[in-house]
Amino acid sequence: MEKNFVEKMKEQLEKEKKVLEKELQGFAEKNKQAKSDWDTHFPNFHGSSLEEEADEVEEYVNLLPVERALEARLSEINLALERVQQGKYGLCEKCGQAIAAPRLETIPEARTCDKCPN
Repeated sequence: MEKNFVEKMKEQLEKEKKVLEKELQGFAEKNKQAKSDWDTHFPNFHGSSLEEEADEVEEYVNLLPVERALEARLSEINLALERVQQGKYGLCEKCGQAIAAPRLETIPEARTCDKCPN
């Protein structure tokens, strides 16, 4: 795989990582014990009405699947960045063949080629 292409993809992955982390920081904080885990802020009830508390709990519950989806995407991006460092970026994890550039441009964190099942 061409070095320029890998550098371009690395930059794209790093930008996406920053976007995801910023989005997560809007409603969650990084877990200090598990570096890849984020925890959605649980509502603090300070004398608010029962209706307000119910709304806060509903918002919390709605954010949990968003947190999980963003965490999963962030994890894939971090794995791709590790593969860049190891010199394995762009190689299919199943068959070892090169992943096509158009696939990587579409899905920079791709781990498998078009021929291998995910």
